[in-house]
Amino acid sequence: MDARRPRVVLVHDWLTGMRGGEKCLERVCRRWPHAPLMTLLHARGSVSPEIEDRRIRGSFLQRLPASERYYRYLLPLLPVAARWPVPPCDLVFSLSHCVAKAARPPRGVPHVCYCFTPMRYAWHMRDAYFGRGRLGQLPAALVGQVLRWLRHWDRATAARVSHFIAISRTIRERIAECYDRDSTVIYPPVDTDFYTPAAMPREDYYLVVSAFAPYKRIDLAVRACTATKRKLLVIGTGQDERRLHSLAGPTVRFLGWQPDETIREHLRRCRALLFPGEEDFGIVPVEAQACGAAVIAFGRGGATETVVPPGGKAEPTGFLFREQSVECLSESMNWFDRHAADYSPITARKQAVHFNPRRFDEEIGRFVDGLGIGRITSIRRAA
Repeated sequence: MDARRPRVVLVHDWLTGMRGGEKCLERVCRRWPHAPLMTLLHARGSVSPEIEDRRIRGSFLQRLPASERYYRYLLPLLPVAARWPVPPCDLVFSLSHCVAKAARPPRGVPHVCYCFTPMRYAWHMRDAYFGRGRLGQLPAALVGQVLRWLRHWDRATAARVSHFIAISRTIRERIAECYDRDSTVIYPPVDTDFYTPAAMPREDYYLVVSAFAPYKRIDLAVRACTATKRKLLVIGTGQDERRLHSLAGPTVRFLGWQPDETIREHLRRCRALLFPGEEDFGIVPVEAQACGAAVIAFGRGGATETVVPPGGKAEPTGFLFREQSVECLSESMNWFDRHAADYSPITARKQAVHFNPRRFDEEIGRFVDGLGIGRITSIRRAA
């Protein structure tokens, strides 16, 4: 083994499916194919071979029966479970939206955190997760006390990170607000080699592709298309599934979770993608544009950095609506129906290619190389 090659330890919150965060982890695993991976829990077979085929070390949550199904309800325990014993290494690289950034590196070892967001449960989306009776009979005072403790813990453990990388300008602002730290923006990778246009006509239905988490606001798309009698196909599963089915009228169809090939087919055929939540970055809108589809998205968060609205110097690739309401989303679809001919699949594709995986690999590589870890490692080992 090359004595100058740094020993890297990877840390990720949990491994229960291939979502946006895991797609970032997959690219990082390709960069460091021998690095061990530490996580709260791992549902075997739930992630890609690049992630599965390595040493994966879980926390005590791994030993709890069926923990991959109810781990979200153990939120107060997650900081305790995140006390991983990090082995000797030259670099800790965490990918975090919850507790992975709390990994404590050996003394003098840099810890780079690729931050998807500061813990959203505690900071920016408390109402989406804990409001409107979502926790049943739990007293609001108790919930508030737990969240205050989580915010204190989350801010304190940010000191264990030597360098923050933010997935978007939106998250850079949150890192500064929550942790009083600066960060470098490196956008996540989007597989624009797989998500490509095809020679097929657009059909008369809108599309949603999403996990059914409350903050995703899939309810807005379901209710708006039900009210206006527009066809809507919904791909996804999650905790809000029962409620979303109860809101849907006859023009809305739920397809469950689908393989990437099926998702790509619908992105090539749909009238437009609906993206009603406020996301940290949002990979799906970029995948849609890579397939030539227009995107109708809520005009806050990561979508403002990936979707080009009308009215500027550049050709539009979508439309950003101003408030999360059924009325506003319905008006946006009305506007889009009148102007759909103004949208070019070629323009959408060009916008998406800016976020291709090779760009991500190169930017992560330059960032880590800039830390001089290989040179420092050689000096240490020689000594």
